[in-house]
Amino acid sequence: MTEFKHEVILCIINSGFSDAVMDAAREFGAGGGTVINARGTAAPEAEKLFNITIQPEKEIVMIVVKKEIKDDVLRALYKKVGLETPGQGIAFSLPVTDVAGIKD
Repeated sequence: MTEFKHEVILCIINSGFSDAVMDAAREFGAGGGTVINARGTAAPEAEKLFNITIQPEKEIVMIVVKKEIKDDVLRALYKKVGLETPGQGIAFSLPVTDVAGIKD
């Protein structure tokens, strides 16, 4: 079985909050990220359930991190740009099988 050394964190936030995402991630050792402009969709029931307004313009920040710092970065993102903040972000991670171009 392959031992994964890196994870990619994807953080989906309201447009304009990508700098806040990177600030939070860098506090725990992330080097950089890639911002993708996106458009969100949600059922009206989701807005009522979570008592939030869904902003259609989104940004997705992709950050490749070492596995050891992933949990710290995710916690920082939750605190700084999570659903309870104006960024209304969600973040999750996926294992990365191979990486090229990152200095350890």
